[in-house]
Amino acid sequence: MAETTPTPAESTASGSVPAPGGPDGRPASPPKVLPWLLFYTFDRIAIAVVLVLVLWWAGLASYAGLLFGVLLSMPVSYLVLRPVRDRLTEALAARSVARRTAKEDLRARLSGDETDD
Repeated sequence: MAETTPTPAESTASGSVPAPGGPDGRPASPPKVLPWLLFYTFDRIAIAVVLVLVLWWAGLASYAGLLFGVLLSMPVSYLVLRPVRDRLTEALAARSVARRTAKEDLRARLSGDETDD
């Protein structure tokens, strides 16, 4: 009654994507997306606000300071927030794999293709 798990080559050949395994042998739960998304969004806004305030303090007043601050926040955010963006991308990719695996399992159960030994 030993269960055999397909090797990565077998699961790739059959077209299904192997789910990452957890420490207890079941599929690992994907990391949470919402905290990383909120953290990234808050940091982007904070960088823009700080740059606008610095430009206003430096003498570039009103609308021009606002526009330049927002414009400068784009490359600064791109460079500074790379680790957060990478973690968010990993969480989204893991969630996608988990959803795809769950969908394939459901389709297999509904079509009756899954055999229980």
